[in-house]
Amino acid sequence: MISQLALFSLTVTLVCYELAEALFRWSGRRAVFNPLLWAVALIVPCLLLRGIEYRDYFAGVQLLHFLLGPATIALAVPLYEQRQRVRAVLVPLAGATLAAAVTSLVVTVGMLLAARAGKSLIASLAPRSVTTPVAMAVAEQFGGNPTLTASIVIITGVFGAITIPGVLAVTGRLVGRPSAAAEGLALGMSAHGAGVARAFQDGNETGAFAGLAIGLHAVAAAVLIPLALKVIGLA
Repeated sequence: MISQLALFSLTVTLVCYELAEALFRWSGRRAVFNPLLWAVALIVPCLLLRGIEYRDYFAGVQLLHFLLGPATIALAVPLYEQRQRVRAVLVPLAGATLAAAVTSLVVTVGMLLAARAGKSLIASLAPRSVTTPVAMAVAEQFGGNPTLTASIVIITGVFGAITIPGVLAVTGRLVGRPSAAAEGLALGMSAHGAGVARAFQDGNETGAFAGLAIGLHAVAAAVLIPLALKVIGLA
């Protein structure tokens, strides 16, 4: 039987997201009104007013957290519809994925080492650009804090979903508009779930490549992060 706390947490989460989504539509789908960002902004005061700790709230929305997995797998459907396009760009796609995964990891871990961060913090932040379920599992495996990891992943995703379209628009005026595949890859690699949601606003092809980027980055991270932590003596 569902507890009162879980019922409250689920209700607040769903209502706040619906309100944020309505605000997003009202704004003409402007990036600054990203529904994930505003949903968080609405949920936090509700938790503070009720005196609910984040760990208790998170325990109450485990059902939604579980559904992240099936939702990620469901991205295979639009990807299957774009299978011919994927085959045509498979080699540059693999190279771009590897380059992005390595760059993200090197920059993140390098900055943390320069700041003399501890093992737990490094393990928590190293997978910041990976989709939430995978990032939390990697962080927990190497002594990180999964709750902190989830928070940083969400912040990274929302920031990327808001800023990347603008960056692509500026670079597009300089070197030409990127293809749907390139735009989707950039959003998926940098902003994971939030990036995929933003990518689908530009079409199924963009969204499909963003979904593919999430999966490829997760695989790359599962290999690269343990290697990186071993190299620096933290694994």
